[in-house]
Amino acid sequence: MSKIARIPAFNDNYLWLGHSNHQAYVVDPGDAQPVLKFLRDNELELTDILLTHHHADHIGGVDELKSHYPNCNVFGPDTQRFPMVTIPCKQGDKINTTATSTTFEVIEVPGHTVDHIAFYSAPNLFVGDTLFSAGCGRLFEGTPEQMFESLNKIKTLPEDTKVFCAHEYTEANCTFALTVTPQNEQLKSYYQQVKLLRKADAATIPTILATEKLINPFLRVDDEQVKESIIEKFGLEPDSSSTKTFEYLRKWKDNF
Repeated sequence: MSKIARIPAFNDNYLWLGHSNHQAYVVDPGDAQPVLKFLRDNELELTDILLTHHHADHIGGVDELKSHYPNCNVFGPDTQRFPMVTIPCKQGDKINTTATSTTFEVIEVPGHTVDHIAFYSAPNLFVGDTLFSAGCGRLFEGTPEQMFESLNKIKTLPEDTKVFCAHEYTEANCTFALTVTPQNEQLKSYYQQVKLLRKADAATIPTILATEKLINPFLRVDDEQVKESIIEKFGLEPDSSSTKTFEYLRKWKDNF
């Protein structure tokens, strides 16, 4: 049976490593050193690297890992800025990792970057910086419309989907979410759990999609509480589109 390990890196990154039968894949290895240490400590061979987008904290360790494991497959977006990718991936592709014999479906989720992808193998979703617990990624390259569509793709996945995002942002995201929807009882309860976990230096990730649908304002732009908060904050028309509500919600978070 395969296992997924959480490897902390930098200030708040998580690198995810799946392994079984002495082989492993790693998702978004921004730093090679903690990955190499985990592989050595657990007598694992790295056979696959999965990349969601091009930011340095997600790809910075690839070259060093490849120097140790030159036959390693590298899966990633099918665009020119990923010269390290050996198996380019597009929407709907099915890819097979050597490690764990796992088949992933590729989901294109532009927004944070224009060529961001996610990897889904039920119930696990490696989503990079598209969706966080109680939040979503900044729009560095994509449009609000793109990110809104990407999050809606994720919302169609099964309720029990485990969301493996790349950063420990949950506590700060909850603070913002409570500003938007202060009456959300599920969010209040979740925030208390998050604070206890972080006080114990424990991770809040992975999260569950069913939970995010209840507490994450970026997945709830059609909710009346979210709409009312945006209308009050920015003076939008009551009949503004869901995309417009999302755009202003993201703008609010950017300056929070």
